[in-house]
Amino acid sequence: MTRPPKRPPQRRPKRAPLDGARLTAYDVLDGVSAREAYANLLLPQLLRERHLDPRDAAFATQLAYGALRAQGTLDAVLSRLVDRPLADLDRRVLDLLRLGAYQVLDLRVPAHAAVATTVDLTRAIVGTGASGLVNAVLRKVATGGDRAAWLEQLGADGDRRLALATDHPEWIVSAWRDALGAEEELEPALLADDAAPEVHLVARHVDRAALAEESGGTPGPWSPYAVRLGGGDPGRLPSVRAGTAAVQDEGSQLAALLLARAPLEGPDQRWLDVCAGPGGKAGLLAAVRPAGVHLTAADRAPHRAELVRGALSGEDDVEVLVADGREPPWAPGSFDRVLLDAPCTGLGALRRRPEVRWRRTPEDVGPLVELQTALLDSALSSVRPGGVVAYVTCSPHAAETVAVADAAAARDDVEVLPVAPLFGEVPGIERGPYGQLWPHRHGTDAMFMALLRRTR
Repeated sequence: MTRPPKRPPQRRPKRAPLDGARLTAYDVLDGVSAREAYANLLLPQLLRERHLDPRDAAFATQLAYGALRAQGTLDAVLSRLVDRPLADLDRRVLDLLRLGAYQVLDLRVPAHAAVATTVDLTRAIVGTGASGLVNAVLRKVATGGDRAAWLEQLGADGDRRLALATDHPEWIVSAWRDALGAEEELEPALLADDAAPEVHLVARHVDRAALAEESGGTPGPWSPYAVRLGGGDPGRLPSVRAGTAAVQDEGSQLAALLLARAPLEGPDQRWLDVCAGPGGKAGLLAAVRPAGVHLTAADRAPHRAELVRGALSGEDDVEVLVADGREPPWAPGSFDRVLLDAPCTGLGALRRRPEVRWRRTPEDVGPLVELQTALLDSALSSVRPGGVVAYVTCSPHAAETVAVADAAAARDDVEVLPVAPLFGEVPGIERGPYGQLWPHRHGTDAMFMALLRRTR
């Protein structure tokens, strides 16, 4: 009996290499969901390591930030198409579904390309079984149309529709309405959170015009030390490498300048930055203070205090302390000016940290308000009679801004000093006697500023 001839082994077709930009974007989503990483820190690291060309790097950035920002809307669509709660999915599969759905709903990526590349990623990262689910769900997403079509299918109205259309949780929509006090500005303010932010530089010990020429940027409209960049890696600039300039949002610069510009009664010799990490505002204060002013910068976290030391490297007459502002090692009334950049929800920087809008919850606000109140009470005790405290937060939320400042102002030894007259060049900054910056008005983070004088 003769055996049939053996068939030659069939070679599997070679798979196309994974798309580097999409894989990088997925790794950012995975870092955020698995390790609570911050996208604005993780993505630049990955781009440096992987040497993507500028076009792919730009697409990876758009895809990672966009999918993180749109998570709520993407999940609302996906939950219609998956036969189990999204929380029951493999975390990696959910991130991949979000990545593919974002391309279909919000980017001009052909549906077949978005589906095929996401299926390839799924097969490589999770396995063949999961790729079938991803393929089926994303095809249904594409069949449903773009974002506008899906908003109609979801049938949302009122704040729910606005939340889905602008990629915000409903509680933030409500908080922004309260903070703005102007319904016609609500949607532009929310949409401004979704725009890619410019990179801002601060000219600490270099002429601003020279920094603008060196960087190819333009002088900022509000801070006399600000330069706004159109693109590029600021870390490669000689002035940034030398420490004479740094990356700092123009709104953050104004918050530091508020303290320096405040009218003062009596001597002006000792300044304090009580929650100084990572050191951006302390660095600017050190640069603009008059000769003979001693600057103390404190932070309760040793690693953040170390960052402050780096920011103040080369500065004379400064000291950096590891200290909790609620239980300070210095005596009451030790300082003439005190800056309290209080820990907060960070909702004023949603452009730079798109995932924060989904990571924060309304329940986070109360404990932070307790901390802010305690820190502000201690800051007022740390300043001498006649001295000033600048209370600032990177948030417009009423509970951690106006409410905290109003509570301090109710003390019989505290006077509120209006913020707007100190920034006559900045329109639309008034929030009662306080100051509020907005991305849609000023192109900055949404910094809140209050100025309080201790009267006795």
